[in-house]
Amino acid sequence: MSVVELPLAVFIVDDEQPARNRIKDLLTDCAEQLALTVVGEASNGIEALDKLSEVHADVVLVDIRMPQMDGIELAQHLNKLHKPPVVVFTTAYDNYAVKAFEERAIDYLLKPIRLGRLFEALTRARAAVPVRSEVLQELTPEPRKNLAIHERGKIVLVPIEQVLYLRAELKYITVRTLTHEYLIEESLISLEKEFATRFIRIHRNCLIAKDEIVGFEKIPETDDSEAHWAAKLKGLDELLPISRRQQFIVKEFS
Repeated sequence: MSVVELPLAVFIVDDEQPARNRIKDLLTDCAEQLALTVVGEASNGIEALDKLSEVHADVVLVDIRMPQMDGIELAQHLNKLHKPPVVVFTTAYDNYAVKAFEERAIDYLLKPIRLGRLFEALTRARAAVPVRSEVLQELTPEPRKNLAIHERGKIVLVPIEQVLYLRAELKYITVRTLTHEYLIEESLISLEKEFATRFIRIHRNCLIAKDEIVGFEKIPETDDSEAHWAAKLKGLDELLPISRRQQFIVKEFS
């Protein structure tokens, strides 16, 4: 018994309406030879994340340069979905950037997009797997503006400027803001490297936001622990222990 393949579900993200319209016209032409359906479109990354939490797409055609959130950050956040789509970037980037895509085997379409090239990308996409977030991060020197939290089937964006600390607990990282705690599955070492300008390590399992430090407190020795310093962050009653190795920050930030 033969298996009937479902139409390829395609979603378009571009901040320019004429560009989205052209892609839709090209997809209509592709549909004459390749079973596909356009399941939605968005004008920016935040809108796209919201819609793609509700609508499944096999392939997302993403413009790289967009306001609010660029295409590379969007692709990283899409990897948090239960069934991440394959991302194909649309770009007017120069040859240096194109070479970076090719070296990492990331598919892209140069603008103006040609019908034959789009058809090739969609054909490959059916058998492709999403690009890992670490590989995407290599494409840009800029850190993400948000952390993506997967909650109840949806993606919640937490602006990095609102994060007070990141603390490793078992296989998860606790993301603490003034009002909420979230859990993500990422490497604390990778987060430290990506957000080095905002956070500093105070313990092997904890990074704190430099600008949120309001002071330090010396915690006396107890039966369970030796005397140590702890950091106090703006708006939090919680004191965060500083390891002996990191005690230099008490002088540095006092």
